[in-house]
Amino acid sequence: MLKVENITKYYGPLKAVDNLSFTVNEGDIFGLLGVNGAGKTTTFRVIMGLLDDYLGTVTLDGEKIDYSVTDKIGFLTEERSLLTKLTVMEQAEYYGVLKGMTKEAVEKELDKWLKRFEIEEYKYRKIKELSKGNQQKVQFITAIINNPRLLILDEPFTGLDPLNVEMFKGVIKEFEKKGAIIIFSSHRMEHVELFCEKIVVLVEGRSVLEGRIKDIKRNFRKKNIFIKGNVEKEKLKAIEGVLSVVKKSDEYEVKITDEKYLDKVFKYVTKCNEVTKFIVEEPSLNEIFVAKVGEQYGE
Repeated sequence: MLKVENITKYYGPLKAVDNLSFTVNEGDIFGLLGVNGAGKTTTFRVIMGLLDDYLGTVTLDGEKIDYSVTDKIGFLTEERSLLTKLTVMEQAEYYGVLKGMTKEAVEKELDKWLKRFEIEEYKYRKIKELSKGNQQKVQFITAIINNPRLLILDEPFTGLDPLNVEMFKGVIKEFEKKGAIIIFSSHRMEHVELFCEKIVVLVEGRSVLEGRIKDIKRNFRKKNIFIKGNVEKEKLKAIEGVLSVVKKSDEYEVKITDEKYLDKVFKYVTKCNEVTKFIVEEPSLNEIFVAKVGEQYGE
């Protein structure tokens, strides 16, 4: 288990992380979300033991994270962190040895992952000669080459086409099944919904939303209604509690401010002709994220 308790981190007068706490169990993928500058990177650095001048505690399986346990951690950064003048083999060896692996073990793991990611021919090519997508594959390989107990993935799908995204997803799911502790960060909420059961959303270092995604969606009062039939857009918009009405192909998407107004919309629709669809859906995680972050900035 990864346990983050009451983390607070200052850079001079700036409070980058403000009393943040969460736990991630083995075999779980946990979403750490926020806009740029929200405190995610600082949180990652604290977790990995790269920063030690902070308040609070971070433990991995009950042990304080320091250089004695960093060999158990893998980190895929949002920014490219590859040494582009090195070959793929040299890059993997550099990171693997830093994680306590022998050169022989590094090469064995590298060969396995190069084959898995279909880039075996690039083993002795310089990083700078690879496409952005293949550089991302190499960066991912260096993050997992030591078979980490704790895997931190910050925007892992950057620069990847849809086929390679699917390839990455498969590997992440394998680590989940093996019992790895995974922290996932992305601005693509559909990816977060796909992987994560629990999340924390940061704004200026503070948690403004946390918990299980299914509970967050259920407790969020705004709902979306999809209606297909002979209804009038202006009459829908005039109903109390209706935020917006948008025509999409042959149906209408109606957003309401609170589920208590659902009956009012339904009452109107029952008076209309040829209604073949009336479906109420929870809002997407992206809608909730925008709403909660916007609240913090007074939008």
